[in-house]
Amino acid sequence: MKRQGFARVTPGIGPNVGEEEVRQLWADGNASIKGTLIKDLYVEPLDSYSGTFDAQSCAYENARFEGCTFDHVDFSDSTFADVEFKSCRFIACEMSRSWLNRVDFASCSAPGISFEKGRLTGVSVADSQMSFANLSECSVIGLRVRSTNLSEASFARARLLKLELADVDLTRAAFHGAPLGGVDLSECRIAGIGLSANLREIRGAIIDETQAIDLMGYLGVKIRGYEQ
Repeated sequence: MKRQGFARVTPGIGPNVGEEEVRQLWADGNASIKGTLIKDLYVEPLDSYSGTFDAQSCAYENARFEGCTFDHVDFSDSTFADVEFKSCRFIACEMSRSWLNRVDFASCSAPGISFEKGRLTGVSVADSQMSFANLSECSVIGLRVRSTNLSEASFARARLLKLELADVDLTRAAFHGAPLGGVDLSECRIAGIGLSANLREIRGAIIDETQAIDLMGYLGVKIRGYEQ
């Protein structure tokens, strides 16, 4: 893999926007949060009836989030430009229909996070937990994933360009309608991945010998010596 991250966050950026100011910006709606470090923030629904915390239709630029917890936070329809998430926890969060442009996730826990129908241009994910993530119908131009769990994630009908994967768990991930031609899967775990009946998604992908044996099962073929 090439360099790990895409985000161009100001080196040594400080906490120029306080926690209460961030919360007020969200409360006012259509927030613009830029040029700041936000650390150890905990966000959860305001009451037990709302279900989610509304952070929709906001703009984030040149920002770093460290050690934050977002519990049922809805970031849908937002834009993220030059943003880093480091050691953050996302619990049942939405980023659907959002544009992530030069955004890095490092050592984050975000099982089930949704990017559905979003636009990802220059996004890196490293050492993270994103099982069951939803990237269905995403437009992706530049997604770099390393040492990350994406098992049972959905990439259904996604447009995947410049996808780089290394040591990624794609066990039972669904790729129906998302072509993988030219993508190097040789360092990934792909057992049980979801493909169309004609296997068109996997055509042109790069795999190793062991993975080829796994994929033979889709053809109803058994190889002597590898029966389980």
